[in-house]
Amino acid sequence: MIDRSVPRRVLPAPEPRGTETVPAALPVRPRTGRLLVLATVFVCAACGLVYELELLALGSYLIGDSVTQASVVLSVMVFAMGVGSLLAKRLRNRPAFGFAAIEAALALIGGLSAMALYASFAWLGESRPALVAFSFVIGVLIGAEIPLLMVLIQRIRRQDAGGAVADLFAADYVGALVGGLAFPFLLLPVLGQLTGAMLTGTVNAVVGAGLVLWLFRRDLSRRARRLLVCANAAVLAALVCATALAADFEQVARRAVYGGEVRVARQTGIQELVLTGPATGSPRSLDLFLDGRLRVSGYDEYRYHEALVHPAMTGPHLRVLVLGGGDGLAAREVLRHRDVASVTVVELDPGVVRLARTDPMLSALNGRAHEDPRLDVVTQDAFRWLRGPAAHRRFDVIVSDLPDPGITPSTKLYSQEFYGLAARALAPGGRIVVHAGPLATRPHTYWTVEATLRAAGLHTVPYSAGGRLSGFAAGPDRSPGGSDAPPQDWGFVLAGRDRAPELRVDRDAPGLRSLTTQSLRDAARDAERMRVAGLPPSTLPHPRYS
Repeated sequence: MIDRSVPRRVLPAPEPRGTETVPAALPVRPRTGRLLVLATVFVCAACGLVYELELLALGSYLIGDSVTQASVVLSVMVFAMGVGSLLAKRLRNRPAFGFAAIEAALALIGGLSAMALYASFAWLGESRPALVAFSFVIGVLIGAEIPLLMVLIQRIRRQDAGGAVADLFAADYVGALVGGLAFPFLLLPVLGQLTGAMLTGTVNAVVGAGLVLWLFRRDLSRRARRLLVCANAAVLAALVCATALAADFEQVARRAVYGGEVRVARQTGIQELVLTGPATGSPRSLDLFLDGRLRVSGYDEYRYHEALVHPAMTGPHLRVLVLGGGDGLAAREVLRHRDVASVTVVELDPGVVRLARTDPMLSALNGRAHEDPRLDVVTQDAFRWLRGPAAHRRFDVIVSDLPDPGITPSTKLYSQEFYGLAARALAPGGRIVVHAGPLATRPHTYWTVEATLRAAGLHTVPYSAGGRLSGFAAGPDRSPGGSDAPPQDWGFVLAGRDRAPELRVDRDAPGLRSLTTQSLRDAARDAERMRVAGLPPSTLPHPRYS
């Protein structure tokens, strides 16, 4: 029987040895010290998310397929954060020194990560291992921050664990919001990827070292303070020197990637434009790269654009719509037909249009198409434009001169929904021609485009044309502009709204150098022999390109 007559006093269980929290001797009041710690959490979270977004952006730019790169970076980083949280347990007895050392390492590695990834791509030709390695190391360091900050904030003023965690994570999440917004709207457009990462590392180092060396300086021995001062000074010196050399580094790295004649290198708000070749002479020596991919080769671009445009121009073609093609080369072929009344070019990046208008070599290559009064340029996303302003317009011909469907940002422009909008914009008897990627080397992608056009109610005719290598820059051993590049096919699909168009070239088609009706029909027969049957269409909820 339990005796309830005498109340019993329950004593709290003693804390395990080595985990007691001793109040810190601070130079400010505890309330102010606590606010300083939370402000540091805010800044460090913002810096950490900028590092993460830098890795995502560079991974997508250098390797391609942004969905895959985002999955790799995020999964590796989240896993590494868990590893870092476990490793931080070893630093609980020296939380101030451990936190300052981690921030110094994070500032150096995160700040130089963009430069290191670009160098790996430029000189080694491969950046995926470096991307995974940086994601893991940065994730480990970020994961070790919160446990140590938890110990430090408890040193200032004891509070229940739930309240301390809530405060820390609130500051962490708000900081991540600020960092996530600052990267695309401030750091990337104003400073670029390299300088933006190094500025972030500088802020990270100053804030992390400042908190410990001032607020928790009495927790440090004289030797520890000296060591932290020297380490952070070295980190800041490295970041400042790297920032000063960033412009020269970019020039050298570009030469390693694109060859020795990089004439224009410009980062728009959408992509990087690189134009190689001499400023004067034959336009055949010109190469235009968009985000590291060879988009235009003056050596034989006419093969691509003649095969893209002229089969679709057989029939009525008073009103023509070009989707993409801000370089003016597809428009050049369309405007060769004197009976064309109007050409509308819908290009997402105004920087491409500006370059095509102002660069003497590129404007010579496109026949100064942008000066033709029949040409009208709209700078807008093609999907949005077809869905909105073009909803009541009709065109005899639509030319889809868009990036490869395997590039993730282009996937929606190769979807059944997009082709449904394009079919709605066709006049009776109208045709659409689509660049569908290489037929021989990526047949699954090519035939998925063809199946998607059919699913949108269009009647298709597949064909291809030969040319030189199209894709990523060739690397340091061979200039991407060289005529010795191996041949590669370009795949196209011509489709009609009411019936399958006849694949031919008009007899009065002006000045064709590489295209005949017989060559088109031979290419169509070859394409049919390679058909991959039974592929489902690609839709917005279920994209099927990789």
